[in-house]
Amino acid sequence: VRFAAFSSKTRAFRDAWFMFDTLLVTLMVFETWIMNLILALGMFGTGVGASLEKSAVLRLLRLLRLSRMARMARLLRAMPELMILLKGIATA
Repeated sequence: VRFAAFSSKTRAFRDAWFMFDTLLVTLMVFETWIMNLILALGMFGTGVGASLEKSAVLRLLRLLRLSRMARMARLLRAMPELMILLKGIATA
């Protein structure tokens, strides 16, 4: 939707916020759809042990997702006003 809002489509790729949002969406699509598809297809290998060895790299990528959550917790500790704002939104 934001891509269509740019009058010149090449300017979209020069906008830092647009590129940041694109990166976040790409990572979420990769985690949600592509990783699960790879794991599901890996289950049809020669055995359970072989599929577990193949998915070791994918487990590492899932650990990266946890590190992003830890970064968000660190941000909330550094900015208590943000936590107050989120609590207010939750109660509304």
